[in-house]
Amino acid sequence: MSKDTKFKQTRIGLIPEDWEVKELREVGIILIDCVHKTPNEEKEGFPYIAIPQMKQGHIDFSNARLISKTDLVYWTKKAKPQKYDIILSRRCNPGETAYVKNNIDFALGQNLVLLRSNNKEVYQPFLRWLARSKYWWAQVNKYINVGAVFESLKCVEIPLFKVPIPHFKEQKTIAKVLSDLDSKIELLQKQNKTLEQIGQAIFKQWFVDFEFPNNEGKPYSSSGGKIIKREFEEIPEGWSVGHLDDGQSSVLIKTGINQFDNEKTYLATACVEGKNITNTFTKITMTEKPSRANMQPIPNSIWFAKMKDSKKVLLINSHDNWILDNVILSTGFLGIKPLNNMLYYLWIIISSNKFEIEKDSLCLGTTMQAVNNESIRKIEYLIPKTELITDFNKIVENNFKKISINKSEITNLQKSRDLLLPKLLNGQIRVPLEVAK
Repeated sequence: MSKDTKFKQTRIGLIPEDWEVKELREVGIILIDCVHKTPNEEKEGFPYIAIPQMKQGHIDFSNARLISKTDLVYWTKKAKPQKYDIILSRRCNPGETAYVKNNIDFALGQNLVLLRSNNKEVYQPFLRWLARSKYWWAQVNKYINVGAVFESLKCVEIPLFKVPIPHFKEQKTIAKVLSDLDSKIELLQKQNKTLEQIGQAIFKQWFVDFEFPNNEGKPYSSSGGKIIKREFEEIPEGWSVGHLDDGQSSVLIKTGINQFDNEKTYLATACVEGKNITNTFTKITMTEKPSRANMQPIPNSIWFAKMKDSKKVLLINSHDNWILDNVILSTGFLGIKPLNNMLYYLWIIISSNKFEIEKDSLCLGTTMQAVNNESIRKIEYLIPKTELITDFNKIVENNFKKISINKSEITNLQKSRDLLLPKLLNGQIRVPLEVAK
């Protein structure tokens, strides 16, 4: 704890003597409920944000359903999101929150409410981090209502949440420190997305449109390159067809892990969102670990979640030292080792929506449907000429190396943020107020 800070015992635990404990309603934080209906979906329009779009404290607009302008006006009459608002889920992961970073026109789905401060006693951006603290979750657990199907929070009880309230300037300081870390993470994630999109664009041009450079450096297909008919498709001359675990383009990675000393990080499928690792807090030892902690990451491998409707994919190349040295994966992942320089080619295939749809169609089971080794071998893909794969690797390899470096930095920044958060929110670390200027 900070040497110069004196602490006092309160209803919510130890906090600095110069902080207060108050209910949300006492510090000008209002709760705005939304319309409890579902609007019609449109092909174009404005985002309709539901609980699945709340991810790791942020809003994921990429897969939100769209609604019309008329519905937007109706659905935002009661609850119109504003910049810095906090979206709170009352049901299905009750207590989870997401931050409205910018002024964007969108509507809220069922069981979501807005939290908004008058900025007199609680700095609105500080509320974002307060809603991720241990104090917040203690109040969620206190007021949560266990129902027949879903746990939930009542609107009348949320304003009764008791939380620590530092001085306003200190709130700004805390918010700035944590938000700066989050902004750096977001910047690196955006850079990775751009680098990945470059690889995807080249992949489409070469291996979907068949416009790879011919011997004269001209686009193959539009320059009259020979196309061979094969059953229901046409492919360039000299190409073939392969499938996962064919022994030529890829093999499946078997279960089993190497002996290790001390601790390692266990990654279940729940620890991954999309292509990103989001939770590194579960530690295991060789003698104390879940039975599912039985997949060994290896250099230049691809992993994806077996379960249906669960798009979680990881590329682990030779530059991902932290993962290779410190991580054990769940058997909920299926691992692929590409052969003959097929790593980045197969990564773009396996991380695509098309592959995910095909994988889901092969899933078996009554309750938890998942793909197995036998059914995954049914997925076929084109195999270009060896020299074309080599040329593709030369172009995209540096991009994917940079993505790995960025991901390592993202992991370190996330650890720093998640370690700082509880210490800043309980006064163990006091940051100079000048930081907020």
